Amino acid sequence: MFRSILLWLSRNKTLRTTAIRWGFARRAARRFVAGETIDDAIATIRELNAQGITATLDHLGENVETLDDARRATDDYVKVLDAIGISGLQSHVSVKLTALGLDLGDDVCRANVARIVAKAKEVGTRVRIDMESVEYTDRTLAIYRDLAREYGNVGIVIQSYLYRSEADIAALCLEGAHVRLCKGAYKESPTHAFPKKADVDASYVRLMKMLLSANVRAKGTRGALATHDVKMIDATRQFAADEQVPRDEFEFQMLNGIRRDLQQKLAADGYAVRVYVPYGTEWYPYFMRRLAERPANVWFIASNLFRK
Repeated sequence: MFRSILLWLSRNKTLRTTAIRWGFARRAARRFVAGETIDDAIATIRELNAQGITATLDHLGENVETLDDARRATDDYVKVLDAIGISGLQSHVSVKLTALGLDLGDDVCRANVARIVAKAKEVGTRVRIDMESVEYTDRTLAIYRDLAREYGNVGIVIQSYLYRSEADIAALCLEGAHVRLCKGAYKESPTHAFPKKADVDASYVRLMKMLLSANVRAKGTRGALATHDVKMIDATRQFAADEQVPRDEFEFQMLNGIRRDLQQKLAADGYAVRVYVPYGTEWYPYFMRRLAERPANVWFIASNLFRK
């Protein structure tokens, strides 16, 4: 029921129009969203880089319904990559395929993503393709593999709560892929995903060890461990120490505005840390959908408003 309410709120245009004028709503969102413009995003990345933390930039928006919307999203990514190149800041970009036309056809989406990947290669950075709900997993992996073969500077995201992820990771490790491992935030059926947190956590640790194993790293695979869960971070640090994994051969990733203290501590300890920085005018639906994906995040985000 709570999730349904949050999803309804995310789609309510009247409330969106009202909420963007509410000071407290903008302040809450601004903790996690860099702002609405490219300049806002670049300023946030500059602050992170000054702390020894790199970034991955996401232009907000999902499930576009028209070719024009998909083209505009693509154009925005090209512009922000130009800005990253000109500024010399340390940042990748992350893309959601439904924001680039996946619902309009694989060929449409691939052409748009190829423009972004080509521009990223031109300015000397990478593109990470985000994973969305399970209905898109096979198509997302297919487009990723096609572009990785052609351009090379492309990474992918795998979610530990899916049963299929161990097989997906095993295949990607053989390919020398750059993989961001996250737990997964979409609401999935027990047919596809572990329903219990303990099983999701166990899967995360198992997949982390696969990504950081010596024979896999020798093939060029690089693991990015995306989590704010201290237990998952500690498990990764312990495994990396036991296996003598160089700290420049993996990285931790976190969301902008969440556990800044932990981000800074990890960076100070010599670990590579990358922060996911979303920006754009679609901050309200983004904010509400993130809460709706896992209603437990309401308390998590509320509690983190009082942390550094």
